[in-house]
Parts: sequence; structure tokens; C-alpha cells
Amino acid sequence: MIKTVDYELILSKAVELPMVRIDREEFLRSALKKYFPEHIVEQAVEHNPAYAGISTEQIKKIAKECINYETTKVSAISFVSGIPGGWAMLGTLPADITQYFGHIIRIVQKLVYLYGWEDFCSENGYMDDGTANILTLFIGIMFGVDGATQTITKISAAAAQKASKAIAQKALTKGTIYPIVKKTAQILGIRMTKEIFAKGVSKVIPLIGGTASGVLTFFTYKPMAKKLRKHLATLPCADVNYYKNGLDTNKPIDVEFDEKFVLQILEGLDREINSEKE
Repeated sequence: MIKTVDYELILSKAVELPMVRIDREEFLRSALKKYFPEHIVEQAVEHNPAYAGISTEQIKKIAKECINYETTKVSAISFVSGIPGGWAMLGTLPADITQYFGHIIRIVQKLVYLYGWEDFCSENGYMDDGTANILTLFIGIMFGVDGATQTITKISAAAAQKASKAIAQKALTKGTIYPIVKKTAQILGIRMTKEIFAKGVSKVIPLIGGTASGVLTFFTYKPMAKKLRKHLATLPCADVNYYKNGLDTNKPIDVEFDEKFVLQILEGLDREINSEKE
């Protein structure tokens, strides 16, 4: 029996990988300059693409390119790591899943920047606790955790109004939200364990193991990335109309999560945890 993966440990190791960090400004300039004039690109970097007048339909094409690129990379790595086969390959699984999660974090960053969210990292370039929390919720959306989806939706209007990561992270560091993040992490650990088992079984078969591992990665990674893309496109941060009248900096920002909302989310997450364990 495989021990349940410690999601938080995998996340902490994945964010340390050298290829994981995506510089928001550099990425947006590179991704947008092929399609938009310089003044639009600079406005998108300063505020966000929706504020610059770039619609979700226009962003969708770029987002799909990003998903295809990252899917190809992570599938190729998975294929190569699975080629030798044999029971000894099971020992490579922790490193394999860490790399896999590194690519999940990469696509999360690319998609959220395209759809209007601010830079994840602190000023010194590191991912702090607030960043880990919001990453967990975005990854939860990819894995189909309903409570994570509802929580990000709740935060998004406040984040869009201020166009600042500080708003989202302020909400996520409050004590009432922390249990949602912890339960989401628990569900992710269980679901990751199931995927590791599937990848592990494929790896024990030489040659075929490489193909199976690569195909499995392709058919899990891409749908999850698409799920996140589709949800991000529905949020205020990505809505051109939301910014048409400019930002009202005097408007009160609601980042409060009432007790009833939090309890409903936690009850739903408990049901998901129990269902996953069955």
C-alpha cells in the first residue's frame, strides 16, 4: 500500500526547482508582443491584459499555446524517465512527481498572469506562505476540488479591483481561510497518491513503461490545465468590461469570508475527502 503523498512537502520541493519561477513581466511581454502593439503590451504588464482591453477570446489562443508547450515538455520528461522500466523505477517516483508538479506550477503562473492576476513571488523572488496558499487553491481547481474553485471565485473580485496580489494574499492568510487551504492540500495529497500509483505501475514494464508514463502524463496534465484556464476566464480579473470605467480606488474592497460561507466550503471539502478515501 502506497503511503499518502505529503502535498505540502512536494510543493515546497517543486517551487525550489530552477525552471519553476515565471517572471510575470518578462512572460507577458514575450507572450503578448507577437499579437499586440507595444503600448497595449505595456499597459497589460502595468495592470493586466483585461485592463489593457485584451479579451478572453484573444487570451484563449495564447493560453492554449502555453498549455500545449508545457504539456509537451512534461510528457517528454515523463516518457524518458519511464523508459528503463523494472521495479527499481519505483524509486524514481518522488523526483518524478516533483518535476511533474514543477510543471503544474509553471502553467498555473502563466495562466493566472494571462488572465489578470499579479505576480506570485515576494520582492526577493521567493514564494512565501501566502503564495503557497493561493497556489494550492489554483492547483485545487486543476484537480477539480470544488471548495478551491469557490474560494478563488470569492477572492477574484477584490483582486481585480485593486489589481494587487496583496489583496488576495491578505484574504488567504486569515485564520478563517487557512482550514480551506489545509483541506484542499489533503485532497491533493490523496489524488496525487492515486496518480503516483498509476505512473508507478506503468514504469515497471520496460519500454512500454515509458510510453504509458508519457501518455498518462499527457492525458492528466492537459485537461487539468484546460480546467483552470476555463475557470480563470470567467473571473473579473479577465473581464474587459470590468475595467471599462477604470478602477475605483475608493471602492471598499471585500475580502471578508463570513462564517457560513467558510463552513459550507469546509463541509464540502470533508465530503470530498471521505469520498476519496472510499
